[in-house]
Amino acid sequence: MPFKFEKLEVWKDSVGLTGLVDDVASKFPNKELYVLTSQIKRAADSVSLNIAEGSTGQSNPEFQKFLGYSIRSAVEIIGCIYIAKRRKIISNEDFQEIYNFTDKIVKRIQALRRTIN
Repeated sequence: MPFKFEKLEVWKDSVGLTGLVDDVASKFPNKELYVLTSQIKRAADSVSLNIAEGSTGQSNPEFQKFLGYSIRSAVEIIGCIYIAKRRKIISNEDFQEIYNFTDKIVKRIQALRRTIN
């Protein structure tokens, strides 16, 4: 594995989150395709992509900045599932699964961010 991010468990988990979000978003109605479906999928992708991009930066402050972007994208996922719940297009089970997985990843990104000097 030649890239630093490939060794990070939180990055691996964030790729798993992308898969979970894709699976759930595929159940959203077609009328949401270019609205909420697109938004939540881009936010989920952004979590792992920002971890990857930041890890290859030139400095620790740069990596911390990108981890912050990852956290913001994860929080955006939470916002999206609340909207989906209000629109009655996500099951309580799917809502809770994404919520819990995202919360776990946010905590792990925050912990990683604290370890970077």
